[in-house]
Amino acid sequence: MLLDNKKVAIIGGGPGGLTLARLLQKKGIDVKVYERDENRNVRQQGHTLDLHEDTGLKAIQEAGLMEEFKKYYRPGADKMRIANKDMTVVFDDQEEKPEEDFGNEHFRPEIDRGPLRDLLIASLKEENVIWNSKFTQMKPSGTGWEISFENGTTTYADFVIASDGANSRVRKYLTDIEPIFSGVTAVEINIYKAEKNAPNLWKLVNDGKLFALEEGKTFFCSSKADGTLTILIGIKTEDNWVTNSGINFKDKSSVAEWFKNEFRTWNTDWQEIFETNEISIIPRPMYHFPIDQYWKPLSNLTIIGDAAHRIPPYAGEGANQAMADALDFYEIFCFGNHETTEDAVSLFENKMRSRMEEITEDTLKMTDAMHVESNLEFLTDFFNQVY
Repeated sequence: MLLDNKKVAIIGGGPGGLTLARLLQKKGIDVKVYERDENRNVRQQGHTLDLHEDTGLKAIQEAGLMEEFKKYYRPGADKMRIANKDMTVVFDDQEEKPEEDFGNEHFRPEIDRGPLRDLLIASLKEENVIWNSKFTQMKPSGTGWEISFENGTTTYADFVIASDGANSRVRKYLTDIEPIFSGVTAVEINIYKAEKNAPNLWKLVNDGKLFALEEGKTFFCSSKADGTLTILIGIKTEDNWVTNSGINFKDKSSVAEWFKNEFRTWNTDWQEIFETNEISIIPRPMYHFPIDQYWKPLSNLTIIGDAAHRIPPYAGEGANQAMADALDFYEIFCFGNHETTEDAVSLFENKMRSRMEEITEDTLKMTDAMHVESNLEFLTDFFNQVY
């Protein structure tokens, strides 16, 4: 194999990077994941993930982790409601959604980010995950790279795979293509112990998902097994809105005042989310890379996941496509017949970019549709057609 007797470094321990590490470890490759988090107990923010049959679940199956996955996924968490700005539910599949199971192409089981990360980490040798390793820079060394981290350590790798997310620091060593602003900014809010701290909203979400939307605004909620309620509030903005809005996102009262004004025509019960101090708030401008992006392949470096093809989250494809990248890389490098690593990298990156062209285009269409004045009608019509 092309990676025999080579040291492989994966920068970033998200779903894509950890899945790839598991797959390469199965083939006896010397692979290590360098993760910026101090340890594995750092709280995982963000929504639950729904894994798809032909991408995320396929990678889990190939990694030999399906039985472990079944222990931690959340049956029923994929059921959803749609509400209008008055908090009236206009679509509810919590009672009517067809029962689906593994093997059904439409089944998209939900799993929280933390448990997914934990089961992937547990599948790796302990020495193969290096914590507290925040990437700072790397420079050519022999036929590979010397990699430096913020904690002062360095390491050598013959081959580097950047899996360090939407704000990748490694991507610049491969391409200078900049992301494009989607026109939408989201404010992510996590309410801990939500059954106590936001009881009305917790009851409305009912251990599943809730979309509330009207007037070009979106309010998306999902519950977690640990009792957290994650909320993504999306609005149309200028690119620099986070900086120029005057909102102090570290101050709950400042964000609450913005929400009260921005959503002034909405039912005031939505403001329940600011009645607790057990809360975290993170602004997230939504960017994407060009649909037709291209860079020259290198023999000792590639990128996967959001580092390669960042997209807004509205189609639920981010983690699934990162895991699909991991599977494609594994199949090409471990089972392909290529004379050089550069040939293998070229095939992998072309396949990844080709797959992501359609995914990115569809995601951008969905993002736009979710933020037009008639977004409530769009989403209810969409799900009525599905069922």
